[in-house]
Amino acid sequence: MKISYKWLGMVVTASLAMTTGLAHAQKGETVKVAWIDPLSGLMAPVGQNQVKSFQFIAEQFNKGNAAGVKFEVVPIDNKLSPAESLNALKSAIDQGVRYVTQGNGSSVALALIDAINKHNERNPGKEVVYLNHSAVDPDLTNSKCSYWHFRLDADTSMKMEALTTFMKDQKDIQKVYLINQNYSHGQQVAKYFKDALARKRPDVQVAGEDLHPLAQVRDFAPYVAKIKASGADTVVTGNWGSDLTLLVKAANDAGLNVKFYTYYAGVTGTPTALGAAAAGRVFQVAYATSNMGGATAKLMADFKTKFNDDWYTGSSYHLFALLSDAMAKAKSTDPVKVAAAMEGLKFKSFNGEVEMRKTDHQLQQPLFISVWQKTDAKNNYSVENTGYTFAEVKAYDAYVSSTPTSCQMKRP
Repeated sequence: MKISYKWLGMVVTASLAMTTGLAHAQKGETVKVAWIDPLSGLMAPVGQNQVKSFQFIAEQFNKGNAAGVKFEVVPIDNKLSPAESLNALKSAIDQGVRYVTQGNGSSVALALIDAINKHNERNPGKEVVYLNHSAVDPDLTNSKCSYWHFRLDADTSMKMEALTTFMKDQKDIQKVYLINQNYSHGQQVAKYFKDALARKRPDVQVAGEDLHPLAQVRDFAPYVAKIKASGADTVVTGNWGSDLTLLVKAANDAGLNVKFYTYYAGVTGTPTALGAAAAGRVFQVAYATSNMGGATAKLMADFKTKFNDDWYTGSSYHLFALLSDAMAKAKSTDPVKVAAAMEGLKFKSFNGEVEMRKTDHQLQQPLFISVWQKTDAKNNYSVENTGYTFAEVKAYDAYVSSTPTSCQMKRP
């Protein structure tokens, strides 16, 4: 279903505008949000972009929001390590921070959920809320669900539902190669693809499958050789950061002429690696495209003007829209009251109306399939200043990709 963006300007303006006539018990208060993700190592470029994204969007909301609060982002480098993330969490709590966000690595997310659950149980009155911006392991809102965890991205299974709904109608897809990072997210991309394939296109063959270490491989040529030898016409990958950038470079160097269906082709470094050679061959499933229009286009343009970089972590907008609306509803910044207000909350974000599902704290939102192509009059945003962009080819309303949950939420 085609989603209209004509009203997006009004939506974003309304979200940012100061609500008048509302009693703000917390008006003028500064709310600190600890950002815990990598700022060093192979994934540092992703983290550096995301820090700027969260700080930039916080500035937009500080111009006026429904709760009347000010947001401050506190960045802490976790080196993509669960152990370092627990140290970072302790540091944030010691600084009096009550809201935490993280998203790069579901193994880190699992460690944070466990630690926050224990902290909140042992420290009543000092509770912490975890806003997960990008860690997409479905278990986080199923068997591992927590009252204190709210996910702002679509999970692996949701994205795969949308992606395979699109792929099932592409008759040129006959043989698929799966290559993914060897941790929960990568393993589940492969699992959910094979499950969906059996339901939607049982005629398609899985020509091969690889799992490789996360953020450690510097030469993907051997993997690309295996893909070539398999005779696959399509690659499906959940890789992100350097693991997708280097895979794409190796594929281009080897002249691998296949289609790539990805989750994170728009993430720092990968678009530049794609270049002209990948035009028409690389697809991405995400909650946004490069050319959303309206006020979102202005946000992206302003971000590029300020940083000469791309704003692609739209969940940064979700976070501040959700928090400010929930704080206004709760008339408080107390994490216990705000968490209760966030449950089931519907709010306007940059990609339409979204809902924080009460049963498992999984955000329900539209998803989009886009393709890498040369910019044109309709799709004129130049990603990483390449002259190319991710242009929408299909938009799906939230119900299309919504997946059931097994979460048995334990509420305080």
